[in-house]
Amino acid sequence: MTHLSRATLALALLIALPAAAQDDARTLDRITVQAARLDGVSAFDTPASLDLVDLREDAATAGVNLSERLGGVPGLLARDRQNYAQDTQLSIRGFGARATFGVRGVRLYADGIPATLPDGQGQLSHFNLMGAERVEVLRGPFSALYGNSSGGVVQLSSARGEAPGERRVRGSVGSDATRTLGAQWSGAQGGVHYNLAASVFDTDGYRDHSAARRESFNGKLGFDLAGEGTLDLVFNHFDSPRAQDPLGLTRAQWRTDPAQAVAAAHQFNTRKSVRQDQLGLVLDQPLAAGHRLRATAYAGSRDVEQFLPLPVGAQGNPLNSGGVIDLGNDQAGIDARWSWQGELAARPFEATVGVNADRQRQHRRGYENFIGAQWGVRGRPRRDERNRVENVDQYAQAWWRFADRWSLLAGARHSAVRFASRDHYVTATNPDDSGRVRYAETTPVAGVMFDAGADWRLYLSSGRGFETPTFNELGYRADGGAGLALDLRPAISRHWELGSKWRWSAGDLAFALFRADTDDELSVASNLGGRSTYRNVGRARRQGAEASVRASFGEHWQWQAAWTWLDAEFRDGFLTCARSGCAVPDTPVKAGATIPGTARQQFFGRLEWRSETWSAAAEAVAQDRVSVNDIGSEQAPGYALLHLEAARRWRFGDDTLRAFLRVDNALDQRYAGSVIVNEGNGRYYEPGPDRGFLLGLEWRRAP
Repeated sequence: MTHLSRATLALALLIALPAAAQDDARTLDRITVQAARLDGVSAFDTPASLDLVDLREDAATAGVNLSERLGGVPGLLARDRQNYAQDTQLSIRGFGARATFGVRGVRLYADGIPATLPDGQGQLSHFNLMGAERVEVLRGPFSALYGNSSGGVVQLSSARGEAPGERRVRGSVGSDATRTLGAQWSGAQGGVHYNLAASVFDTDGYRDHSAARRESFNGKLGFDLAGEGTLDLVFNHFDSPRAQDPLGLTRAQWRTDPAQAVAAAHQFNTRKSVRQDQLGLVLDQPLAAGHRLRATAYAGSRDVEQFLPLPVGAQGNPLNSGGVIDLGNDQAGIDARWSWQGELAARPFEATVGVNADRQRQHRRGYENFIGAQWGVRGRPRRDERNRVENVDQYAQAWWRFADRWSLLAGARHSAVRFASRDHYVTATNPDDSGRVRYAETTPVAGVMFDAGADWRLYLSSGRGFETPTFNELGYRADGGAGLALDLRPAISRHWELGSKWRWSAGDLAFALFRADTDDELSVASNLGGRSTYRNVGRARRQGAEASVRASFGEHWQWQAAWTWLDAEFRDGFLTCARSGCAVPDTPVKAGATIPGTARQQFFGRLEWRSETWSAAAEAVAQDRVSVNDIGSEQAPGYALLHLEAARRWRFGDDTLRAFLRVDNALDQRYAGSVIVNEGNGRYYEPGPDRGFLLGLEWRRAP
């Protein structure tokens, strides 16, 4: 048993002890929505698509992946890859769809701490759902106020410890030998509040060679300050000591046996290990006369070791960096902003001005993945470089109700992102790859809101965003030469959104039309010898519509639905590589071709019945076909899935015991749950699992 396993078990036992009863409660409606950076304006009155998902609601899920809770958010596509050596595929309105690992094109935050590095590459794996309270999803033009790579924003927030405290233990077992154990302890005493959560996850995996283990701990310790201020200490630990990578499958392999792993996964024992530790401070201090100061500082490290299936022959090239990645990341940053609520021309007004600086220092080493005839081991060094990314941004925004039924939200952000690489692996056949590049952009946004009625809002917003290449995309030149791809330009996008929000006593309804036109879209230029190179391919457009509804009817029934239509296409033609071993792009992609990784339509529906002791729910999930490469030569078929849930609750004084059962893919459909865009060997498909079961038990004490 590992240290965190023992810690999780100890925390579970500790919180099972009796707790003193206190009074008070906190509801989600009273919490400030941080994604819009507005203190006095609700999400309903913000001229943007902004969804809040309450994570405190009972769920019949494993509580491991954020994708489990995001199905009802329109415009967002979160794919569980059944591969814990990678990460959840997350895209918003088509931004981020081409990411082959991790998350890019979407900004991620956990308790105010960036989970997206300055170069635009992010990770969801350390998001701890056990102690989480809510997740906010911002889409559309106002995402640009978060800087580089802001096709959307996803923020996870842990619950603030309140009196009376809560203690919770949760465990589950499921198909493919999946086991989870989690514990949470939260509360407050005097001017100190706390929320501690730990979890351990193990699985043998749906596919062969896909076993994984994840250990996570998240803590939030807060102190009340004079003048209703707070100071929160946030700390996070994540360890994935073993995550096997089954790799993608060709279409024929997927059709023949979706649970298989390709031979190269076994030959090279493809796998990944990750360890992350992070610490942050968040100060929120109201000042006199409507002024307020917020400041965040953080520092952390993330170490990654990954064994790739790179053929031995490809590593004969002296410029090849090897099949083992050893990556050390240190990151730190600050964000400070001042805000003021008052009146301008005798009408409500709120302004915010802030500065943000982040730094990422990366030690990237590469090794051969063989020693003699032994494959899948660390061999001779082939790469050693020190990389640095820094950004310094300034931003401002203002909201003003300039008429009885009209309000305006406007802002701008100036971002400067600097990349630098210092090569320490220089030989007679591998020249110095050192280099540096700087990108800078100003991104203005504005939106106007009309109060069409007491519970009806109409809005129109527009803005400009940008997306720099990540270090992985800068790492290799498309011409095969040494050094960074310093000729890559950032993609610049212009966003528009027209939306409507309506609410009533039993529910709410939202609808939005959107379009984003991009210049200098980034795409894969070639895949050769385990290297992916990138280049700017011209114009692209992402446009579509979103709708969502939530409603209660009767005393026990609730209904939720979300629908997205997305037309994502390249507006200019270009040449690309369409075969393994291609070094020079030679296959035409026609103007109007679909951007791979995007689905034309997606739907989520949930019908739930709840009584005092029993609950049951049915979920329907459907997705249109998905192109897997730029030329559109193959597509993952569309699918429709049915998931079922049932739960029973018992109350014993202050204690609540809840048992739940979930059946995923109840009709046992075969489908591709995700795709690896432009995979050089044609292994595009990552199969979704067959019918699966999850049985869980949760004990909660909330006196």
